[in-house]
Amino acid sequence: MNTNSLTSLILATTLVAAHAGVAAKAPAPVAPKIPTGDWLATTISPVTNPVFFEDPAIRSEVRPLYMHHRIDGGFPTGAGDVDLYALQIRYALTDRLALIATKDGYIDINLDNGAELGGWADVALGLKYALIDDRVNEFILTPGFTFEIPLGNTEVFQGNGDGELNLFVSSAKGFGKFHLTGNTGLRVPFDTDEESLILHYDLMADYRICSWFQPFVSTSGITVLNEGSGPAFTTEGYDLINFGSSEAGGETQIVLGAGFRSQLTPSLSFGIAYEKAVTSPEGLFNDRITADLIWRF
Repeated sequence: MNTNSLTSLILATTLVAAHAGVAAKAPAPVAPKIPTGDWLATTISPVTNPVFFEDPAIRSEVRPLYMHHRIDGGFPTGAGDVDLYALQIRYALTDRLALIATKDGYIDINLDNGAELGGWADVALGLKYALIDDRVNEFILTPGFTFEIPLGNTEVFQGNGDGELNLFVSSAKGFGKFHLTGNTGLRVPFDTDEESLILHYDLMADYRICSWFQPFVSTSGITVLNEGSGPAFTTEGYDLINFGSSEAGGETQIVLGAGFRSQLTPSLSFGIAYEKAVTSPEGLFNDRITADLIWRF
């Protein structure tokens, strides 16, 4: 090997060693903080209080539901059963804005005294908008509104008044597999004689054991802020009916619930819940079983 070749080899070896030393001392690049997954995909839609406990997530879905509701024996009509067969629809217009149809269906009332009543429910439509959708910190805040159109049958205590505006805010916060979902809103009637002004509120805690089994506990309640001039009931009709009860001002009704939701396929889930009134007088609400299917598209 001649002198020039040896000099070139020594120089190349020196440069490689120097570069390796600098690289070893340089700090490793820090990866940007990005979500590891969509936390909202592991949250569940509420099963309890289906008319007013609105999911804050923006999704497109069709939701058939069935409700079997037991009337408390102390209510003026006496004890009995109420069955509701309904279909809710939600359509995501954008990733933050959704059209929602939350109330409709057929109501079947069977009282223990032998009376049988049946008819269509009022129809409620509206919009909701995800004002805050923070996927990194697992938080979503969604205000919205629905307008209840009095198209139902008076035989099942629908169709009274001039309609009702429901202004609400829903939110959810994730803590890994544990989630808290809440909702609060104000039901404002356009005819304050026919229907009562009602504050409603809900809270649900769920835990994702697996996709097949996600149990939850919940509480729902209403407070009558201003009574109507309707029948002299001391309680209101909770979620499905607004009697405009003339003796219900200031009354609060609370129910507790528990159940689970199961993800049957990536687009189809099943939910079931049991609710029981815990305040007195229970009024129209003794207990209730609600079941639904949700198909997302």
